[in-house]
Amino acid sequence: MKDALKLSSKINVREGLNKRKYILRVTKNINLPTVLAKESLFLDENSTTCDLDKFCLSGTVEKTSNQNLQTRDIYIPEQMSYIEEGDIVRVDLQNKTLKSLYRINSLHNSFLVTERCNSHCIMCSQPPKKANDDFLADDIIKMIPLINRDVKFLGITGGEATLLNEKFLQILSLIANYLPETQLDVLTNGRNFKNLDLAKAVAMSSNSNLQLCIPLYSDVSSIHNFVVQADNAWNETIKGILNLKRLNQKVEIRVVIHKQTYKRLPQLCEFISKNLGFVDHVALMGLEMMGFTKPNIDELWIDPKDYSQELIEACKILETFRIPTSIYNHQLCLLDESLWSYARKSISDWKNIYMPECKNCSVKNQCGGFFASATFKYSEFIKPFS
Repeated sequence: MKDALKLSSKINVREGLNKRKYILRVTKNINLPTVLAKESLFLDENSTTCDLDKFCLSGTVEKTSNQNLQTRDIYIPEQMSYIEEGDIVRVDLQNKTLKSLYRINSLHNSFLVTERCNSHCIMCSQPPKKANDDFLADDIIKMIPLINRDVKFLGITGGEATLLNEKFLQILSLIANYLPETQLDVLTNGRNFKNLDLAKAVAMSSNSNLQLCIPLYSDVSSIHNFVVQADNAWNETIKGILNLKRLNQKVEIRVVIHKQTYKRLPQLCEFISKNLGFVDHVALMGLEMMGFTKPNIDELWIDPKDYSQELIEACKILETFRIPTSIYNHQLCLLDESLWSYARKSISDWKNIYMPECKNCSVKNQCGGFFASATFKYSEFIKPFS
């Protein structure tokens, strides 16, 4: 079974370095002027010494002898050996950590901008925290100018990004200006867009490549409010969607399917079709076995095979109303073949795995596989196609 990528690790650090935090782009250009070295990380694999005016990272196998640590600032740990030229990393010399923030050859670069949230979803994969974590957004703000201009897709996730207020708008503006051709998906619960002024500010700060991805879990307000554990959330979400579309912003509705939501999935899709038919996309999604999902598993888990008919009916309704539709986070062997055209390889590459049952499957390359966390629990109907 393929392991998920490790995005951060402890590192050994050469003595005498300033114990600061750096956001750096990896480069092999040893001749880059020193004035640029403050915002670039020099990958020096061959020379025995490193120009002390440049911050040096070795791509060789980590060694811990004093002599080696004197000739390099830090070594890339073996589990992060995928780091390459054009990647962007955070080097924290105080805490001796290296974190991959952006990978140039990945199609799944998403940035966590805050862990704070005004909802408390029962299946949240990133449980909210109350502590001020503005440093996350500050790192993203420093990183955006370093990203290669031809990147096709980026994502913003949380927490609830709109809680950052001006910093959220600054991030949108920077991406629109530095990366005008890049598709940007922002995951948001949409509730704060009940404030039309915020919706207008987002429209002013972004461009036509922005899409707001907003969850709606039921056509019945009390069910949605229960899932997100917030009073009046359904009304606020609907008003937020209406405000955004009033301003011609792209909106994707996301529906996570589990025991609390699957029964009325067709009714929800009919509600969307008849009342929100102007949305740009609907994503029908499987559970991620992280965060609050694990302690709430008895209230959430239903085998995807057991909601097959509801999923088929939901897709037929959306297709009838010509609403673009995708199925995320599902394995092909659990889907009726009539739904394969909707299935997408949606799981980020750094947390995407395949189970032992998938080893000899003839459609493995077309299948989206699993979240790495799915080893905790997954369908008993997984089987290879021969």
